[in-house]
Amino acid sequence: MEKIKFKQTEIGMIPEDWEIKLIGELVEINENTVNKKYKEKEIEYIDTSSVIKGQLIEAQKISVDGAPSRAKRIIKSNDILISTVRPNLKHFFFIKQAKVNLVGSTGFAVISAKKVDHKFLYYYVTSDRYTEFLTSIADTHTSTYPSFNPDVIENSFCPYPNYKEQKSIAKIFSDLDEKIEVNRKMNEILEELGQTLFKRWFVDFEFPDEKGKLYRSSGGEMIESELGEIPEGWKVSEIGEELETMLGGTPARAKKGFWTGGTIGWINSGAINDFPIIKPSDMITEEAVKKSATKLMPIKTVVLPFVISLDKEIKISILGFSTCGNQSVIGIIENKKIPAEYIYYWVNYMKKDIYSWATGGAQQHINQKVVVDTPILIPDDQTMNKYKTILRSVFDKIINNAHEILSLEQIRGSLLPKLMTGKIRVMDI
Repeated sequence: MEKIKFKQTEIGMIPEDWEIKLIGELVEINENTVNKKYKEKEIEYIDTSSVIKGQLIEAQKISVDGAPSRAKRIIKSNDILISTVRPNLKHFFFIKQAKVNLVGSTGFAVISAKKVDHKFLYYYVTSDRYTEFLTSIADTHTSTYPSFNPDVIENSFCPYPNYKEQKSIAKIFSDLDEKIEVNRKMNEILEELGQTLFKRWFVDFEFPDEKGKLYRSSGGEMIESELGEIPEGWKVSEIGEELETMLGGTPARAKKGFWTGGTIGWINSGAINDFPIIKPSDMITEEAVKKSATKLMPIKTVVLPFVISLDKEIKISILGFSTCGNQSVIGIIENKKIPAEYIYYWVNYMKKDIYSWATGGAQQHINQKVVVDTPILIPDDQTMNKYKTILRSVFDKIINNAHEILSLEQIRGSLLPKLMTGKIRVMDI
């Protein structure tokens, strides 16, 4: 195999047969804007908070008249969106196929590739190295928030292999992203399937009885309880009576022996935004576990936050690995009688009641007693075992998918800088 020869450029070492190009010569940025001649009466609007790390959370359907003043950037298929505010947060997204009324915030730089493969450019300008470059510029900006002007992108350089190699590089990452997205979508479907089954059985009480008939519809006996009518033979207890709860803690940051060289996972409450949780926020040592308030929670512990923000949705999650947590995380641990798959959906069902006890200002909090004292419905063993049999495989698949996503993301992160600098060459994919 012929050894690759490199040359020094403004963006570092690249293969001798590659060029570098000024991005502004290859693209148009913010090419089209909503104005008085705009014909659509309703738009699908993407704000900067609507995308993160290549994922679209939601697009809002709103009338043009009711749209915020920042809803100005007209978005087309194959456009690249990068937030010009706090680029370190990675609010970026690639538009595969745009509707005619898709509009983005003026907080985006909307990049339309003209003389470069759009996907190749997307992977370059959203790479960690390029994000660090944008962040360094944004941090020196004198506005209220770290930000940069779109001309920063226009005046920066990108590697420019021949078009065939651009397409080959882009395909590798497109294939990885497609597999990641398939796993994410599958997990959403599986979680919704579990939610539907839980509601059907334990809220509507339409679980199959011993004859295979729907319990409530077929006249199953109901009794009164503090939660309202429940099936005969079931009971209402409290979480603390039936399950072990575990409160976290933070080892002293000043003690290097607690954090340096750690092999045990540790999460903060922010990790609960992920479902399931499959990576730590930090790593701590065995000494830290022994000499602090934090405790190791087993896999499939259901975790919820003590501290919440009034303007954000409250998330509940489940651990996909054993880890410790901080003092803002409480874990509820499954046992032989009550599985994690039931605890997760029950806590979500009772979430509104649990956090109705929260106190404080914009950052409100509850305490462990609120969780311990929360009522929990205990079905008969036969029904619970049927439910567990069905949902266990569903949650195992969700956790396995999440670990595969993490592995694919790590592969992607490892390959990206090598392919974008020509250290690994792909010519004919």
